[in-house]
Amino acid sequence: VQLVESGGGSVQAGGSLRLSCVVSGRTFSSYDMAWFRQAPGKERDFVSAINWNGGMTYYADSVKGRFTVSRDHTKNTLYLQMDRLKPEDSAVYYCAGRASQAYTIDRYSDPSGWTNWGRGTQVTVPS
Repeated sequence: VQLVESGGGSVQAGGSLRLSCVVSGRTFSSYDMAWFRQAPGKERDFVSAINWNGGMTYYADSVKGRFTVSRDHTKNTLYLQMDRLKPEDSAVYYCAGRASQAYTIDRYSDPSGWTNWGRGTQVTVPS
């Protein structure tokens, strides 16, 4: 399973970006998916997650109401719509996946629980 992110870039504060993560193989429809981010010198932090069929979504408090996670099974693609961006949102954004084990996602915010990772895409919001 390969995960490839795209859509990062530099945007002014208050602007929007949409990240995409294309997942190879036939596993996407049975995978829970997530977004994490990592700023220089900091740990990898949870951003958002979505269960295998899109019925359950989870967000970090810092992005709730500004970011929206979604998935398109016809395109094997995970999305993160990011609105009202702030300088503190600057980071490398990673998508992650793992085989679903239940309708809800257990320990979704723990990076060690996710088995597949992309290489990341840079998001920069200048202050």
